[in-house]
Amino acid sequence: MPLLGFVRFFTTLLSLAILAAAGYLLWSWYDGHLVRTAVGDLVRERDGWRLWAGLGLFAWSFLGSRIVPLLIARPDTRRTMAQRAGGQMIASPTGSSLYVETHGPTGAPIIIFTHGWAMDSTFWHYAKQDLGDRFRLLLWDLPGLGRSKAPDQEAISLSAFATDLAHLVNFAGRPAVLVGHSIGGMTIQTLLRDFPQLQARLAGVVLLNTTYTNPLKTMVFSSVFEALRRPVLEPMMKLAMALQPLFWAVKWQSYLSGSSHMANRLGFGKFATRSQLEHTSLLSTRNPPGVLARGNLAMMHWDATDVLTRLRIPALVIGGDLDIITKLEASRELAAESDLATLQAVAGVNHMGPMERADVYNTAIAEFALQVQPSATVDLAARTVDGETGENRTGRDSRPIGPRPLH
Repeated sequence: MPLLGFVRFFTTLLSLAILAAAGYLLWSWYDGHLVRTAVGDLVRERDGWRLWAGLGLFAWSFLGSRIVPLLIARPDTRRTMAQRAGGQMIASPTGSSLYVETHGPTGAPIIIFTHGWAMDSTFWHYAKQDLGDRFRLLLWDLPGLGRSKAPDQEAISLSAFATDLAHLVNFAGRPAVLVGHSIGGMTIQTLLRDFPQLQARLAGVVLLNTTYTNPLKTMVFSSVFEALRRPVLEPMMKLAMALQPLFWAVKWQSYLSGSSHMANRLGFGKFATRSQLEHTSLLSTRNPPGVLARGNLAMMHWDATDVLTRLRIPALVIGGDLDIITKLEASRELAAESDLATLQAVAGVNHMGPMERADVYNTAIAEFALQVQPSATVDLAARTVDGETGENRTGRDSRPIGPRPLH
């Protein structure tokens, strides 16, 4: 997500400026200033407001993350958290060691989830809750993020990620539905391009808030960011790779101050909650800055235009009408490439739609998976994400859909 990384850079500068101002006020209070009394003695006077202002800014620099989400996000009705379950490490042909979690009944239809950049597999916390009782879920961390390990810099690329995903498809052992958010959707498209024969092992693909080309071209203010790419953005990424320990320390301070939360709020739409904001801010902070920078560079040099024109399996493309990072137009372009692809636009959500409207997204994923999985049973097909039985609701067309509460 190059755009959020760019915004986080400036909110981090703001966080450092607040910390520096706190230090200056505390030092100037301690140093005070000399004044001569009526009897001619020199005494040091200190301004109390400098002490209290300095202490206030210092406290904000390390405790602001407790306050900021309360001010800019909704209260939670259902919390999300960076929670792990018992996973396993799987060796990939790329040399990466992939952390994989498996949830759900052994014989149920398989869905493989690939998260977006700067996140990890805990991003799918709601999906585990909503879908884990009827599907076999495989959740994995992209190399270099979460618990997955990348052997070298070459493993941080879309082509390498696609090879890793192809290995997981074979590991699954049965036809699977692939679900990818943001760079996860780009990884799926790269797999379809680089491993066309693997379509025989897939039941379908679901592309969430993603694009078909360099994301700088399909985000807001694309012409501005395209112009800044070589003189500003790429040097920034290379600097983060070279000075990773320093960048990491600064990012943690920005997280503690709540500045990261303010930056990540731009990735959400109308429905962001406090735990969702905390969850995504934590993940984007604890993942290595050098890895994130290399992934951003990889996305800037990526293109998979027209890949879906060669699609031989069903696809569902879901986008948010408020998405500023991979605009809804990109989702429309993707869906238009294939007669086997269907578009669903979700109203009121931004790039983090799969988290902020997990009820809508997971319902759509479940309905699609039950349609395309040959092993889906009648009993499974009669159930929906919110626990209702009866007619299966598809609701998939090119019109925005409104909120659908999860009971």
